[in-house]
Amino acid sequence: MSRSVRTRPEGSGRGLSEAYDTALLDLDGVVYAGGNAIAHAVDSLATARAGGMRLAYVTNNALRTPDAVAAHLTELGIPTGADDVITSAQAVARLIAEQVPSGARVLVIGGEGLRVALRERGLEPVESAEDDPAAVVQGFGGPELPWGRFAEACYAIARGVPWYASNTDLTIPGARGIAPGNGAAVEVVRIATGADPQVAGKPLPPMHRETILRTGAQRPLVVGDRLDTDIEGAFNGEVDSLLVLTGVTDGAHLLAAPPQHRPTYVDADLRGLLTGQPEVTGDGDGGAGFRCGGWTATAGEERLRLEGEGAVLDGLRALCAAAWTAGGEAGCELDPGKALARLGL
Repeated sequence: MSRSVRTRPEGSGRGLSEAYDTALLDLDGVVYAGGNAIAHAVDSLATARAGGMRLAYVTNNALRTPDAVAAHLTELGIPTGADDVITSAQAVARLIAEQVPSGARVLVIGGEGLRVALRERGLEPVESAEDDPAAVVQGFGGPELPWGRFAEACYAIARGVPWYASNTDLTIPGARGIAPGNGAAVEVVRIATGADPQVAGKPLPPMHRETILRTGAQRPLVVGDRLDTDIEGAFNGEVDSLLVLTGVTDGAHLLAAPPQHRPTYVDADLRGLLTGQPEVTGDGDGGAGFRCGGWTATAGEERLRLEGEGAVLDGLRALCAAAWTAGGEAGCELDPGKALARLGL
């Protein structure tokens, strides 16, 4: 059954922060960009927290420790403890600890976040393939990671040592633009060895499991800006999600999304945690269109159509319902250009 955008928590007109007990928040593109807080993030998160929602920050970046991430968020005006931060380094460390003996040596290709997470699991980080490691783990090591570190990984993997990766994000955003991420570095080792790593980070289940174990969330809401990590991770974990449009996803990619990339809710920014959202109505098959606010969206033979006027987000929500119904179990291939242009998107 195709997934359609939902604009209200089931059975309630409450805001999302009242309907869910824990927000599992991505960081870059959601809370901050280039190290600076995104507009409305600080105030929205403070209001959600004051209303009883737990805030947990979930990142695929394995370079920084939870202490470092928490300190950065606190400096931005978002009081955060290390226990509120979950990283892919923690997820991959648990995965390794379940498969190697306690106290085993692990060859680290990455930064301090990986080393701290491994020690937390009773494992010993080492630096060379000659240190007789029981596993190799690879995570983002920053722009200064020496090329020779990849060679160490290759030497150990060629001997049959199991290989793990914190995540496989091909890119990472920075102050100067888009840079190669850990996934690009993983490809270097994959090409050289012909091997494939076990991966822990979003959108895969080990990362979601780590967040639930550490937060104890009973009704979590994943909040992210990326369809292929945040939203797919929520889909794989069978929990609801909120896509915010402050990061990498634009209207065209959202409308073309296959089922695993379709968020439960869509909003402009983190203020969407606090507000009730208008209802999308329709006949279920797209024939008579889907309505939200003053907009009606329909799927034609070649393109998506949008009529009416009103709030931009209402038009986008109506278009999502029409596009995802038309696309079914695949992505919608109808041209959204004119419809999105009406919304200025």
